[in-house]
Amino acid sequence: MFTDSHCHLSFPELREQLPTILAAMAQAQVDRALCICTTLEEFEDVHALARDHDQLWSTVGVHPDNEGVQEPTLDDLLGRAARPRVVGIGETGLDYYRLNGRSVADMAWQRERYRRHIRAGRLTGLPLVIHTRSASDDTLDILREEGGFDASHDPNPGLACSRGVFHCFTETLAVARAALDLDFCISFSGILTFRNAADLREVARLVPLDRMLIETDSPYLAPVPHRGKTNNPSYVPHVARQLAEIKGLSVDAVAEATNRNFERLFNKVLG
Repeated sequence: MFTDSHCHLSFPELREQLPTILAAMAQAQVDRALCICTTLEEFEDVHALARDHDQLWSTVGVHPDNEGVQEPTLDDLLGRAARPRVVGIGETGLDYYRLNGRSVADMAWQRERYRRHIRAGRLTGLPLVIHTRSASDDTLDILREEGGFDASHDPNPGLACSRGVFHCFTETLAVARAALDLDFCISFSGILTFRNAADLREVARLVPLDRMLIETDSPYLAPVPHRGKTNNPSYVPHVARQLAEIKGLSVDAVAEATNRNFERLFNKVLG
């Protein structure tokens, strides 16, 4: 009934409880979860989860925040993306939230990493899983430059345009509209249930239902009524219930729409 479009089951706090989590997912009618890769070093563990469990899928990518890890080449991403049950590129994007004394100009390495992920997405035809924090202008500008939306300025002519999802969305309505204009989806997490998230709920009210996904981003951001606990995919129905309340729809309608959107975006799931 429900799909968690973004979780980190390879992280130790969840991997150690995997049988319990899978059972809880079944009880909560969470039929699928996408396991997100954040480093090349972790990829084999993420991919093994998808390979060993029919309800799990995987991505390949290096999170923008991760430093001191293997820097992905384009070939690194392409080779791993060709594996069975890898359905997306990411988690990628930009994050200027913790500059640690550096300037935005100093983050050129992060922008170049992001560009390689966009190129990998276009070459493979797989959707991007985009993270953006305190960096929405650059995130969108680089996506426009590399994504093939303007054929007259396309650095990779002849390839399909980028597609994907802005995950764990916490940005403004203007950023949401820009992402939607690029034909990207918007994914909402348990943050939507937080008491201080009124502005985000207004964004969710205005994002079309046929462009929405739901996620946990577990082990982080457990939704109300589990806030403060370790999050896991069995909690994603709480996000669906909050969206149903915002949209004035049934939970079943939200579950059906977000499942359909997931299948359309990550169409390799059905291939």
